[in-house]
Amino acid sequence: MPDKETRIIIFQVLLFVITLITTTLAGTEWIYGRFFFLNEDGIGWNNWLTSAKLLEGLKFSVPFLVILTVHEFGHYFTAKWYKVKVTLPYYIPFWFGLGNALGTMGAFIRIKETIKSRKEYFDIGLAGPLSGFIVAMGVLWYGFTHLPPVEYIFSIHPEYQKFGSDYAAHVYNSVEGSFYLGKNLVFWFFENYIADPALVPNKYEMMHYPFIFAGFLACFFTALNLMPIGQLDGGHILYGLVGEKRHSYISLGLFVVFVFYAGLGMVTPYQVEHIFDTDVLIYLLLLYFMFSKVGGTFKNTFLIAFGILTIQFATSYFFPNLKGYNGWMFFAFILGRFLGIFHPKAELDQPLGWKRKALGWLSLAIFIVCFTPTPFVFE
Repeated sequence: MPDKETRIIIFQVLLFVITLITTTLAGTEWIYGRFFFLNEDGIGWNNWLTSAKLLEGLKFSVPFLVILTVHEFGHYFTAKWYKVKVTLPYYIPFWFGLGNALGTMGAFIRIKETIKSRKEYFDIGLAGPLSGFIVAMGVLWYGFTHLPPVEYIFSIHPEYQKFGSDYAAHVYNSVEGSFYLGKNLVFWFFENYIADPALVPNKYEMMHYPFIFAGFLACFFTALNLMPIGQLDGGHILYGLVGEKRHSYISLGLFVVFVFYAGLGMVTPYQVEHIFDTDVLIYLLLLYFMFSKVGGTFKNTFLIAFGILTIQFATSYFFPNLKGYNGWMFFAFILGRFLGIFHPKAELDQPLGWKRKALGWLSLAIFIVCFTPTPFVFE
């Protein structure tokens, strides 16, 4: 019987294989705009999935998993360089065939011992998103320089063909229930300076282009990891740059801003009759749990939650059309309640040199160009 270490490696390889399968299935669903277990009449496989379509799904899963793998091994090899005990990546498959899914919830490595210095935190935190970002730019460059002709979309939506290349003027008159990807600065650059403008897909069709969709998700997850909050990769980088005390202030401030933006418009004076409305109380309870590990006491936590709610209410009252992206609230809850927004102090608390500081500012720039304020839009 294999020893424990061998069994763990076999399990990790198995997780990767399953994740490759689930991301390929998910990619096929995104490309063709159909769910595996759903047909027009309800639940039931209707034989639309063929081996040829699955091969198309690999055009999403392979680049997406390559980016994800490079990111994780960036962490892994840097940790090994510092002789920090670390595991190989654990991939997380996630797919049901009944709705919008990416086939995975990402991957992670386990650091099995305490990291000793700010420099190690910085280097290990930076290596993953920086290496993944470089590969993602290659995937996006390929995707935007190898766009198929306009007729490609007719293989996905045969009903558009009768309108010809002017289909957009006819099929988007009613967009209720439609889905599209938001924009970030990376996409703006590729669309305006790299791609042939005549071939750039309509925003409602972008997810049908596998290399572009994989690159978009890579930007999304890179920005997510580079948020300079808590013990995210960006949090490790921030800690390496400024130390524990300043990190705690900056991280808390950014988390408050993030929650304010995420929840803006969820509950407004125009939706409720009074402050004790059920929706308001539920939302206030959600804010309370988000900050329960920050405020310390019940009183402090409640004041923070109520203060954010009050400012959001006032903002919505004076600017009723100003809304945040409520989809961020789930991540904000996970971050505040479980991952935490503060950083443990390293044993060796020595400042970084100027070269690492420059890389730290570069990581902030990468976060800014990759961050999409409204990444996934359902109308």
